[in-house]
Amino acid sequence: MTEVVLGVCGGIAAYKACELLRLFTESGHGVRVVPTASALKFVGEPTWAALSGRPVATEVWDDAHEVPHVRIGRAAELVVVAPATADILARAAHGIADDLLTNTLLTATCPVVFVPAMHTEMWENPATRANVATLRSRGLAVMEPASGRLTGKDTGKGRLPDPSEIFAYALRVLRRGASADLAGRRVVVTAGGTREPLDPVRFLGNRSSGKQGYALARVALARGAEVTLIAANVALPAPSGAAVVRVGTTEELRRATVEAASSADVVVMAAAPADFRPASFSDQKIKKSDSGEPAPVQLVKNPDIAAELGSVKPVGQVLVAFAAETHDALDNARAKLVKKRADLIVVNEVGVDRVFGQDRNTVTILGADGSTVTAGELPKDDVADMIFDHVVARLDAQVRDVHAG
Repeated sequence: MTEVVLGVCGGIAAYKACELLRLFTESGHGVRVVPTASALKFVGEPTWAALSGRPVATEVWDDAHEVPHVRIGRAAELVVVAPATADILARAAHGIADDLLTNTLLTATCPVVFVPAMHTEMWENPATRANVATLRSRGLAVMEPASGRLTGKDTGKGRLPDPSEIFAYALRVLRRGASADLAGRRVVVTAGGTREPLDPVRFLGNRSSGKQGYALARVALARGAEVTLIAANVALPAPSGAAVVRVGTTEELRRATVEAASSADVVVMAAAPADFRPASFSDQKIKKSDSGEPAPVQLVKNPDIAAELGSVKPVGQVLVAFAAETHDALDNARAKLVKKRADLIVVNEVGVDRVFGQDRNTVTILGADGSTVTAGELPKDDVADMIFDHVVARLDAQVRDVHAG
């Protein structure tokens, strides 16, 4: 059982921390809640105690003989501060310890995750940006806030991410630390499955849910990248911090990806574009014929987006293609790796109730250098980390080559 300290600051989003607390406790983690005095104005101490099953420490002077301002931080294996206000980011960055939570942060030697929530102007203020940069430079994780409705009528970046997203992010930091090996890199990820309209109510499509692509976007964000996520017909919450471009058809996906890829360091083609589209579109619903036999649907070939990107790939860019196969997976993937001029291709075998829509994946990663790495069944976030491990290795090798030259 992992010992987690959940720090809660005084913001309207404090109520969402109750759901985060439930996710930790129901998955078997022991949680000690340390709310600030302001947080208790939003959610009271009895609520935290009931949900955690533990007493709540609120003051440095509570149970002084146990020295809580030192003991709580020392015992923690993970500290998560959610919501983290601009005030707590500033105090943590400057080493101020004037309440129990900031004392806990100074004594903790475990991974620490801050999840900011504040108005857009506060998040974008140069002082806050500097404090975030300071915390990240010390190896602490600061999650990007989501965009959306804030308090009152305000809308913008600064919303607390969904508790399930915070939970997944925190567990990843616990497993791997707050790696920022993609900091300063622009990453484009495509996700989902395109739909090619036949008439106003019908389309040709596929079973892709977008889960692997969204996992790739989340992991790239967690590793410090600036992420553009191009989503084709995906019904999942957008990863916090990603710039999301929504598309429908393969041609829309092509246009958005070509534009975004022109300035990207990494392009990961995890979407499942339709290989074909109807040759014509009926502007009215196609009716059954008198004979009951359907009219044949003529298909035409869609563009191969990954191959197009590979043909114009700028020096230094890493292109990752995907190959979803039902048979002869490795042979087909090796041929695609060459055709698309990709640096890596991720191959998996798919089918009904296999990979599509699931939370786990089994992949083999083939490299243009002849490398082959196969992993057993893993959560899709872990698969994403494995893919970016290979991407980072290639980016680092390019930097070494430049310096050597």
